[in-house]
Amino acid sequence: MTDKSFLLSFMALSSLMVYLFVSAPAPLPESAPQGMAVSIDRVFELVEAENDVVRALWTKEIVGDGQKIGLEFNENWDEKDVQAGPLPALFLRETAKNLEKTPIRLSLFLGSDFPISPANRFEGMQMEKFTTIRETGEPQFFFSEDTGRYTAMFSDIAIAEPCIRCHNEHDESPKNDWKLNDVMGATTWMYPEPSVTVDQVLEILKTVRQAFREAYASYLEKAQSFEQRPEIGEKWPRDGYYLPSERVFMDEVTRRVARDTLMSLLEITRPQSVSAEGLGDTAKHTVEARGRRQSSSLKPEKRG
Repeated sequence: MTDKSFLLSFMALSSLMVYLFVSAPAPLPESAPQGMAVSIDRVFELVEAENDVVRALWTKEIVGDGQKIGLEFNENWDEKDVQAGPLPALFLRETAKNLEKTPIRLSLFLGSDFPISPANRFEGMQMEKFTTIRETGEPQFFFSEDTGRYTAMFSDIAIAEPCIRCHNEHDESPKNDWKLNDVMGATTWMYPEPSVTVDQVLEILKTVRQAFREAYASYLEKAQSFEQRPEIGEKWPRDGYYLPSERVFMDEVTRRVARDTLMSLLEITRPQSVSAEGLGDTAKHTVEARGRRQSSSLKPEKRG
């Protein structure tokens, strides 16, 4: 790519980032490189990196700090008479449910070899790939014959006490000796096509962000029914009996992911991006790409 073409791509993507990060964006600019084909593996890395940030924020700064001030979180949080919020795994499930309502055809699933719910146990090829994750720590990218979808699996590690306490103390848990930093399962993303265009990448990212937003909004709505309602606004549980508003929560997510997501999108415009003709095999995902994800500051810590 020449300096001039790179500059044009940078300017186009800078405009597109306004579309992605501003709450009320203008229409997509015509100059955006919408026709460029992007491997779905790279999209999986993008959404998982943002998911890592959201899960860490939820686990430590809402659940962890919230429990210290008397807020409750449990598996029955969505029942009418339960005054609690979702545990970290259930926050992901809520996000996944929101994604299912959208037209982008991206699926999200959290599975394990020792799940509390038998429905979340990996089977077949997914179990084989998860075994590899346990052995190597490397994410797995593959085409799943049983689902007919391109798939990525990323290790889900226990980073906080609420993660291990829930599983170790649960009556139906098949494993009761989890420790901090154990690989408890794998976050699994699925999509029906091997590639997408850049404008589709941005639409996917915006949709995933909206799914996070709606999951958090569901918790705030539930919190309004508590006998002792936390004050919702600018403050966080670390400050007292408070919860950040939907806007404040998502602004913090945006602040934490913006730089690295922008750099990843700029990298997509480089010549090594796979062409439309060469995307028949999603297994062409490179070791370098995996290394970028593991070293990215988007993922300061794994989540529970």
